Amino acid sequence: MGAAIFRELARMAAALAEIQGLRSFTLPYPGFAQRALDRTVMHCLNVGERPPKSLPELWEWCRSRPAEDPLFAIPASLVTPGTTLVHRVGRMPTRSCLEVASHGPDGGVEAHARMLLAELGARCGTGERYRQCRRFLARHPVVHQRDRFGSGWDRAVWSRVKYLYGPLPESLLVDGTFLRCPSCGLPALSWDGTVPIPGQPATYSDLWCEGEDCLRDQSPNLIREPDQAWILQRSLRTFLALPYRTEEAALDALDHAGIDHEALPGALSVYRLRGTGPGIVDIQVYERLQPALLAASFTDSASLADRTLVVVPARLAKRDGYREAFTNALPAALRDRLALTTPGDLMPDLGGAR
Repeated sequence: MGAAIFRELARMAAALAEIQGLRSFTLPYPGFAQRALDRTVMHCLNVGERPPKSLPELWEWCRSRPAEDPLFAIPASLVTPGTTLVHRVGRMPTRSCLEVASHGPDGGVEAHARMLLAELGARCGTGERYRQCRRFLARHPVVHQRDRFGSGWDRAVWSRVKYLYGPLPESLLVDGTFLRCPSCGLPALSWDGTVPIPGQPATYSDLWCEGEDCLRDQSPNLIREPDQAWILQRSLRTFLALPYRTEEAALDALDHAGIDHEALPGALSVYRLRGTGPGIVDIQVYERLQPALLAASFTDSASLADRTLVVVPARLAKRDGYREAFTNALPAALRDRLALTTPGDLMPDLGGAR
């Protein structure tokens, strides 16, 4: 029951954060949020825990109570200890929150990203148009009015993808200014609600960005005219734009080795390789903080190639226990067909797959 509540709270947090102009939670609460609050209250009463009195208090619980809290009792083999659904500094849903919200048969937030890309593909009509649009989305999670007058701006591409963008939500503004992480290009927030001094690097303790583990050697970019900017939907920012640098690095490695590849339709970052010997070989690119949840998403062996290399950034693969958690969470029938790798190790591991 605790695990079910944890996942429902993850989906609640992800959905609430998308509500435009959300500064505080006022009655009447959205139906999905009221249901999550009611079920949490009932669960608390059943286990003898003091229940939250309101949605603001429940949001604070998502910020302060980690996955291993007795209320949820999520095992460390599934979600990393210390993981919260709302970031302690940014007070916005964490990346892990969206990964938890995507865990399950319906795919949650990640499935929403796939649906949006499928709709875009249908609108584009041709594979080349779709590739151009997908590349634009991945490289432009935030678009400013002045970008449209810069060199290289493609009006045709923008006309096809602009419906996937919306105004900057009030919840992502700091004193009327939008902060953009210089590393990942995603939204950032300061813990004290003030605009950082330009040119002064921020630390992990005083700045949050949606990428969460980006370098803090530069100050965030400031957009002081937020009404002249548009932001990509969160599901695409997390599951398309965030892993795109890893995807480009992996494809560059394949191109350098002269290995042809073809993007598979209906997937986020899946490529089928050609000329790799007998058997079908795919690569799938991800940027996930929770390796066990990533492994648990591979449940249908019929949809997999003979061999699949799961590519993640090197900084994640090097984390203590990351590879082991991924391997241990794989269904036993798939462990011989799936292998975790990085862009730098892709070619040696591909040689082993051959």
